Amino acid sequence: MNVTFKICTIGCGSLASRVHGPSYRKYAQDYSDTMLAACCDLDAKKAQAFQEKFGFHKHYTDFKEMLRAEQPDAVCLVVPEPLTAAMSVQVMELGFPLMMEKPPGLSREEAISMIDASDRYSVPHQVALNRWHVPIALEAKVLIRSQVAKEDIHFIRYDFSRLHRVEHDFETTAIHGISGAAFWADSPYRYVRFHYQELPHLGDKVSNIFMHCEFESGAVAHINFTPVSGISIERATVQALGHTFFMELPIWSAYDHPGRLVHVHGGEVKLDRSGEEISGSEELFITNGFYAENESFFNDIRGGRKPQCDTRAALQFVELADCIRLRKTEYVRGDYQ
Repeated sequence: MNVTFKICTIGCGSLASRVHGPSYRKYAQDYSDTMLAACCDLDAKKAQAFQEKFGFHKHYTDFKEMLRAEQPDAVCLVVPEPLTAAMSVQVMELGFPLMMEKPPGLSREEAISMIDASDRYSVPHQVALNRWHVPIALEAKVLIRSQVAKEDIHFIRYDFSRLHRVEHDFETTAIHGISGAAFWADSPYRYVRFHYQELPHLGDKVSNIFMHCEFESGAVAHINFTPVSGISIERATVQALGHTFFMELPIWSAYDHPGRLVHVHGGEVKLDRSGEEISGSEELFITNGFYAENESFFNDIRGGRKPQCDTRAALQFVELADCIRLRKTEYVRGDYQ
């Protein structure tokens, strides 16, 4: 095999093992000039198990040692959120193209540090904003843009529910809803008002979170986060001039998997497709968009293109997630403090 593209990954925990490992393995199968060069984890047993399961050639416990030895063409970072910003900067300082799991920093300051590193060392990178790559979400975006002008998107409702999520930092998950609504609106946020329905008997900062959003395009969105509901779902409705689009996103293997996309125009159903039809697979790592986000990053690096969403493009989403963390009640674009 003539190897022309080498991949290394950092972090071999549960998320990496469940969806990213299968994505790397499939990418190497689909692109035969790819080498899964090495994986890294502080836990040597985890790293070795990941290597053997997904077909990597080596494993390490020191990521800098791995990168210097392997000289990969692309690096993936799948580590706990508090570590992402500092480790991303270190990888970019070494000059390696990087895709990091969301969020790209826990605050605006952390995100800016990553932007500065990317600029300083001229390193392309991508944030794994997963909802931009879920096949149903992406097909919906393409369909919406083919049917209506951006200015004719009027309203987006995004219901984002989970089971038993009582952690204090749900904003690190909520960033998916924030980025997803902006993806379909195809516009930055102009103004957001937050309402928190606090549930202190369930834990510190546990709450339902409701966002009233206005986009620069004129569209309005309501994003409703209910982390302690009876179901794990993400359902979105996009109302446009003469058109309505319904999405049931496939969240892991939960209630709506493999998902559904419906387009209604003039009172008639024009399209009704399942997530399996759209993605061509029942595999969770494909229906949930993890393969697509990795493939798009790797292929952008191969092609010398800027990846679709870097930290600068995701900065507003970090600001809005930080508003939730700080329990702010309003956000105005360009006036974040």
